[in-house]
Amino acid sequence: MKLEYETQLGRLFQSDCITLLKSIATDSVDTFFADPPFNLNKHYGPESSDDLSEAHYLAWSQSWLLEAIRTLTPGGSLFLYNLPKWLMPLGAFLMAQPQMTFKHWIAVEKAHSLPIPNRLSTSHYGILFFIKGNRPRVFDRDAVRIPIKTCRHCGKDIKDYGGHKKYLNEKGLNLGDVWTDVPPVRHKKYKYRGANELAPVLLERVIRLTTNPGDLICDPFAGGGTTAYVAEKLGRSWISGDIGDCEPARLRLIDLANGCDPEWKSTSERFLHKCEPIGSLSFSFSDSP
Repeated sequence: MKLEYETQLGRLFQSDCITLLKSIATDSVDTFFADPPFNLNKHYGPESSDDLSEAHYLAWSQSWLLEAIRTLTPGGSLFLYNLPKWLMPLGAFLMAQPQMTFKHWIAVEKAHSLPIPNRLSTSHYGILFFIKGNRPRVFDRDAVRIPIKTCRHCGKDIKDYGGHKKYLNEKGLNLGDVWTDVPPVRHKKYKYRGANELAPVLLERVIRLTTNPGDLICDPFAGGGTTAYVAEKLGRSWISGDIGDCEPARLRLIDLANGCDPEWKSTSERFLHKCEPIGSLSFSFSDSP
């Protein structure tokens, strides 16, 4: 393990995922998030392979998932982002672990899906959400409420609430398990590496829902550093690593420290009640240190 970057809240390592996880104490991580390679034969650098046999890929995934479970605190949350093809067997594997409880399958809409011969177009990725134990230690729905959707042309509500709109929570609607508002990261202004990156709004939602300020987040597949970036913004402790090039993640965190990170619209700002001051539309958080 090579320490690549460090802040008061977290540390970024260049490390194999299992080596990184073995270095973390048992029952110490409050939320674990993983966006591993999807085994699609993409190039992530000479240190890693993204073209394994199905059996090898699943065995490798199960090995680091067991380490992730060990590191989780009782009531801690585990999120696994991947293709439905892999989430089905890995979900069954997690269901077989006696200390794990299934919470949700979250569908994340994939914009601009391309046609594939003899198949339906792939229009979503999935997130498996499991809890260590029977009850989540943190599950804050108020932190991730969404606004009532209105037509951008006529201004009327898109959904019919059966005459009961006045009884809705003024903080917003409950977040569902189908997320259609996570944008793709394509513009060079926001990308820190050539490979795919996750939009910060997805990690903000995961972290706000399942942690409190000061809690520990772990992501052993750092990639462009989105998890560390959001955790840092939200005042959560974090540990992250990648077997490949950590420079994109390091640069993102350096930019954040220097106040020159790209501006992302935050879900907390988009979803504020209309009577609250909104302020800047940058990716900022009211509970950051």
